Amino acid sequence: MNPQPAPPSDDDDASRLREDVLGWFIRRDRDGWNAADEAAFQAWLRADARHRSSYAQWQAHWHAMDAIPADAVAQLRSRLERDKAVLAQGTPRSEGAGPSRRRVLAPALALAGVAAITAGAGLVGWRQWQAQPVFTQAFRTERGQQTDVQLPDGSRMRLGTATRLEVNYYRQRREVRLLDGQAVFSVQADASRPFDVLAAATRATVVGTRFAVRHTPDIAADAGVHVLVEEGRVRVARAAAAPGLDGGAVELAAGQQVASDAQGRLATVLPVPREGIAPWREHRVSFVDTPLGDALAELERYGNTGLVLRDPAVAALRLSGTFDPRDARTLRSVLPSALPVRLREEGGVTEILPAR
Repeated sequence: MNPQPAPPSDDDDASRLREDVLGWFIRRDRDGWNAADEAAFQAWLRADARHRSSYAQWQAHWHAMDAIPADAVAQLRSRLERDKAVLAQGTPRSEGAGPSRRRVLAPALALAGVAAITAGAGLVGWRQWQAQPVFTQAFRTERGQQTDVQLPDGSRMRLGTATRLEVNYYRQRREVRLLDGQAVFSVQADASRPFDVLAAATRATVVGTRFAVRHTPDIAADAGVHVLVEEGRVRVARAAAAPGLDGGAVELAAGQQVASDAQGRLATVLPVPREGIAPWREHRVSFVDTPLGDALAELERYGNTGLVLRDPAVAALRLSGTFDPRDARTLRSVLPSALPVRLREEGGVTEILPAR
């Protein structure tokens, strides 16, 4: 008894359809395509609804190459040209209802590899291209130093003392990562490219405005982020929502400020202090009922005060006032009159002690 041939499987049908689609695709793209060829092709499309949809899918794969930079697809295109040359040498222009499977199989399979790569590369390549910055630079200031920076789009930054930040401009967004310190941003309006400042777990987003951001993780009492708006509007939110934490956001108007903790949780929106969003630009540092230890840590960011605190009770005393952080001598003379403390010089340092 002779064995009966197995019925064609779905995989066989899919493979045959793929070969037909690729064969037509190659033939239509070469020179010499005529009216008879086009009539045969249209008849093939009408013969089965799957023909039209499959052919359209492969066309989309090929056109996806237009979204990839030229240098990324040059090699793929050269492979197609080789396939077309092989086909032109060995395939007649018209062979009835469809191309000869025997003669187009090799180039069709080669094109299948190209198209498959292109289909993936279209998305991956596009994302990689978009992820490449068009401008990147790091900036920093030393203790007591300030500096102005103009960015390629006309936006400006003023960096305060002991500040480190990184700037990355992409095709669809502008991003500054504030690692440490404080800066004022005057953002050139560009609705197509929002301007983000990321500091710890907080993100401030604008299109065009002037605002200040502070992030001083080395100061334990002030490890969060402060955003203060002078002009325009700024949206402040957690940079990335953490499990179990609310991802709330606020939109600040001119004259408003908000602070966040180290996890990006936002506090109550408050008015900007009378001194403005960044009094440090005029070499002024203000304290309102601030623990002396925290005030001293802030002044040390601008330079060496020469003052030492060892007594926790003295460090907890509250200080209010405005100081020039460059003038340590005035600070020393003011402290004993502002707080119940005395100064004792020993070993090249001045210790702040309780008053007798």
